[in-house]
Amino acid sequence: MTASARPSASTRPRLSKERVLSAAMVIADRGGLSGLTIRSLAKELGTKPMSVYYYVASKDELLDALVDVVFEEIELPDPDGEWREEMRRRAHSARARLKQHCWAIGLLESRASPGPATLRHHDRVLDCLRRAGFSAKLTAHAYALIDSYVYGFALQEASLPFEGSDTVEEVAEPIMALMATGEYPAMVEMATTYYLQPGYDFADEFEFGLDLILDGLERRRR
Repeated sequence: MTASARPSASTRPRLSKERVLSAAMVIADRGGLSGLTIRSLAKELGTKPMSVYYYVASKDELLDALVDVVFEEIELPDPDGEWREEMRRRAHSARARLKQHCWAIGLLESRASPGPATLRHHDRVLDCLRRAGFSAKLTAHAYALIDSYVYGFALQEASLPFEGSDTVEEVAEPIMALMATGEYPAMVEMATTYYLQPGYDFADEFEFGLDLILDGLERRRR
């Protein structure tokens, strides 16, 4: 775009907190948190760093706000609904958002200044479990267990060297060559009889694990 074609200051959308956070999410989704600075944010917005500081006083404040945006995007469970289905829906929603914003996986529970969406989210999950008859102790166990699973799966999924079932064989081929010595028979068996079979998708493992957790919690709840 030539200088004459660039939007002038008068034609650019007005700066706002929402626009600043939206631009910050774009940068983080594109290249992770390492590329997110007040300077890079100002460049994305087509403004000067001092203008950004009017809306976020520091990068820490910016990260607090971004975490709140992610929690805002995760579906809230309905305390009046059936607890298993509500926890399942919330877990799938959280996983989907963390797949979109993988930079947030290690950040969601790290902030010391949670925003209103973050607090509302935690309160609703706790309320859903308590209304379902979970004791305070079992509620704490259930929340920690479900989130550990969701965050852990999201981290593992984000770290895989392949995307979906279409690229598994391409990645597996050189690995299989390393196992041709016969030293790893269990791995070869699993690869040939399961992982490399048509239709296998690592993403399907999420539902299996989530069911085990919810089944176990239901037994404890009773």
